[in-house]
Amino acid sequence: MDTNTKYLGLEIKSPIIAGSCGLTNDISKLEQLEAAGAGAVVIKSVFEEQIIYDIKRNLSMMAPTDNYGMSYEYIASHVADDSLGKHFELIGEAKKRLHIPVVGSINCYSFENWMTYTQRFQDAGCDALELNMAILPYETTLSCEDVDRLFSDIINTLRKSVSIPISIKVSQNFTDMANFMQRLSWMNVNGITMFNKALNVDIDTDKMELMHAPSLSSPDEIYNTLRWVAILSKKLRCDISASTGVHTADDVVKMLLAGAGTVQVVSCLYKNGVEYMRTLNDGLRDWMGRKGFDSIEQFRGKLAAKANEQSSMLYRTQFMKHFAQI
Repeated sequence: MDTNTKYLGLEIKSPIIAGSCGLTNDISKLEQLEAAGAGAVVIKSVFEEQIIYDIKRNLSMMAPTDNYGMSYEYIASHVADDSLGKHFELIGEAKKRLHIPVVGSINCYSFENWMTYTQRFQDAGCDALELNMAILPYETTLSCEDVDRLFSDIINTLRKSVSIPISIKVSQNFTDMANFMQRLSWMNVNGITMFNKALNVDIDTDKMELMHAPSLSSPDEIYNTLRWVAILSKKLRCDISASTGVHTADDVVKMLLAGAGTVQVVSCLYKNGVEYMRTLNDGLRDWMGRKGFDSIEQFRGKLAAKANEQSSMLYRTQFMKHFAQI
């Protein structure tokens, strides 16, 4: 079975991609993922917050930053360069030793660092970039127009300075999801990754403190992603890379039938090991063989919205029709 396809315009041998995570922060794991059939790898994200934290830790926070005078800028620049340098060393090593696309991943919150980091990732040799622009609109003063403007300003500016393909990784927190995703696809981006896995928060009732909840996705989380991929895959001017809740080869097939160009996996690799990538690929090829498909393109999007008579199910959020048999 031919599982070759494209991701952000790049030729890849499988639609299954190792998403950004701790497993893609190690060259030996990257080699294992390639050997197991990964179509591409997204290197573990650089988080601007982590670099800022490292800067503050180096300064020990013993005095207000303005007391450091000009030395603050020097120290901050040195720490940032050291942190990014280690990341770029991994990218350089991956480009030497892998034969699949190496995608950089960036998560920033300041406009300047979006510009700085993306340019430096391109210079480091990445084949493409995934910009993790998962914004939680928790401020009551932040409107839909403000979020729209932020995305537009960053993407339009980046497209003038970065020539490699870029994908935007988004969250599920949009009031006008369909409209905004379509407009996003018109901004000269090569792909949209749906969706970012949010950091879950819990409460310790004994200590009465906030705490981190389990961070890996559960199989039940596939359904919202599946719905939106199916609704939007025929409406966007760029590819969709489906993420969150994908745990089995059957899940991969579902996303492709819904119209995803590629599928990103993380949690199932943590749970089953990087060799599980081989199981996913074997399962995809086995399903294709049983159904008589020779290539991905023969079945991709067959169950996307407006591609089949069951499309109305995608638009319903209530249970009445199903349970009452109306």
